[in-house]
Amino acid sequence: MSKTNLNQKIPLLVIAGPTAVGKSELAMRVAEQLSTEIISADSAQVYRHLNIGTAKPTAEEQIRIKHHLIDLVDPDQSFSVADYQQAANEIIIKLWSAKKLPLMVGGTGLYIRAVTNAYAFGKSGADYNTRKSYEQDAIKFGLSYLYQKLQDLDPKTASNIHPNDQKRIIRALEVYSLEGKLISEQVSQTRMAESPFKTLVIGITIDRIALYERIEKRVEKMLEKGFLEEVRNLRDKGFEESAPGMQILGYRQLLAYLGGDEDWEETVAAIKKETRNLAKRQLTWFRREKEIMWIDVKESLTPEAIAENICKIVKDLAP
Repeated sequence: MSKTNLNQKIPLLVIAGPTAVGKSELAMRVAEQLSTEIISADSAQVYRHLNIGTAKPTAEEQIRIKHHLIDLVDPDQSFSVADYQQAANEIIIKLWSAKKLPLMVGGTGLYIRAVTNAYAFGKSGADYNTRKSYEQDAIKFGLSYLYQKLQDLDPKTASNIHPNDQKRIIRALEVYSLEGKLISEQVSQTRMAESPFKTLVIGITIDRIALYERIEKRVEKMLEKGFLEEVRNLRDKGFEESAPGMQILGYRQLLAYLGGDEDWEETVAAIKKETRNLAKRQLTWFRREKEIMWIDVKESLTPEAIAENICKIVKDLAP
């Protein structure tokens, strides 16, 4: 970030919260009032062709407000937190240079934290050949083989990664292959690093019962809009269950249904349940972030009123 030669930190507004809480529409209203653009912080929306099931902004919405960091890779390609951090930093600088307040919006807490806390990912970035080699090892020898390798190499990191989390296991091994340095060492460096941004994080929350009702309706609406057909088309294009994008919530359940592994009622119920669980995990993550300013979305408050309140809060940050 030193290349910007700025005397002060770049302001960054973040709107975060669980899935289905209403972040996207609220953020678009805020972006309109602030005359800025949106930086997506959603690990599912980086994949091309995954539109309905990721609640990706429609073509009309993208005309209304420009969105960054969506549709970056195909479903069978990997995309790491380090990849996101690098891309987000570039967009933040670009927007601020254009006298626009950078606005990051999403529910992927790790993406947000990697940017706001200046996670240290090393100098080499991503190497897709190395990553692909490890992915092939996982297919050939099993993921347990790679996890054991990580345990032997970096037990501290392995203890914080689930044995079935292929993405993070491979990323940790990739970092060591490229940097000759354990990823746990990078975490230590991150704790000592100073954020390049002056960040204000606003968390959007709602009564849990109301949130679960929104989730139920959202899943049903996605299915009505053609979510199953979207997954069928992806399968017909050759994207298999093992592809990173096809492991995303909703896509993997519908792919299993198309394969005859589950009946329709069980599939829909599983998607709703897993989405509720996702919302719980997101809330748990964000509740640990002490710096978040929370806004409780009451049914009596309109999105317009909430957006106006946010704009008042951040008026001193805007260029």
